Amino acid sequence: MWKLIGALLAVLVIAIVGLTVSIVRWLDEPNANTTSAIIEIERGASLAGIAMQLHDAGVLDHPHWFRWYARISGLAEKIHSGEYELTPTHSPRMLLSDLATGRVVERTLALIEGWTLRQAVTVMRTTDGLIDDVGDSGRPQTLQALEARYGIAEGWLFPDTYRYRKGATVSSIVDIAYAKMQRVLEDEWNGRAEGLPYETLYEALIMASIVEKETGVDEDRPNIAQVFVSRLELGMRLQSDPTVIYGLGDDFDGDLTREHLRAESPYNSYRRAGLPPTPISLPGLASIRAALHPASGDYLYFVARGDGRSEFNTTLEGHQAAVRRYQLNIRNASP
Repeated sequence: MWKLIGALLAVLVIAIVGLTVSIVRWLDEPNANTTSAIIEIERGASLAGIAMQLHDAGVLDHPHWFRWYARISGLAEKIHSGEYELTPTHSPRMLLSDLATGRVVERTLALIEGWTLRQAVTVMRTTDGLIDDVGDSGRPQTLQALEARYGIAEGWLFPDTYRYRKGATVSSIVDIAYAKMQRVLEDEWNGRAEGLPYETLYEALIMASIVEKETGVDEDRPNIAQVFVSRLELGMRLQSDPTVIYGLGDDFDGDLTREHLRAESPYNSYRRAGLPPTPISLPGLASIRAALHPASGDYLYFVARGDGRSEFNTTLEGHQAAVRRYQLNIRNASP
């Protein structure tokens, strides 16, 4: 009798040891799935439910072993909700570690230099994974506060690529982008060149937004800023097409006409001297720096050459010749 019991105990011990060895080996074996998968763990999900979810997704072949290891390791109560990317190299131990440390998928959202605030908010409100929490007004509280102060909140979001996790809100991205614009502007304002014709940081933001829309070439931005700064100092009108276009809003169909340039508008810099009342776009760092560190020189005019760059001139005669040269080339090159 005792021999039989002893034999059974020995078999049981061997079985337990064998199972333990198998589990330990299994914990460090990559999953059998040959492709990556995105798994979303819901808030409040049970350990059993999570294990079965991973099993059904093909990334976990022994859900009961996973539950056992999660409990004895003390990680079962530390699992975070969210999206996780699981690759063929993930072992069950790595998988549980990712879940317990909250190593969730980070998505990206790009706000592009030169966009208007309206474009940026529209993109954010329709971006997958972002919760549209702005309500009927279409404006997060941060933008509403800026509108109360400046009339509109144009220009106050820094164009950059922002990381977020699924479930983040539009307002949270707005707050981050606004805070970054504040930091960048203040840093650049504190180190600005002397003698600039801006009384406030906001005026510098307005100038930067115009420079942003005038060219996509960083090398030309300081010269463009110098042209506009010189015009402000001389009392000349800026005569910037992008300011007129911004003022037209939805009425602009892509063709800027002489009637548009003659129309009365706070943003028509052909009719009104000085800066427009607000920024006209989201300026990037290069444009902000150009506005606060314009090139030295006497340029008063510039025209697009058709290759992305601009030609600068100090005299009206030189400018008119450049306009004829480059605009004629553009027309001749048109189909």
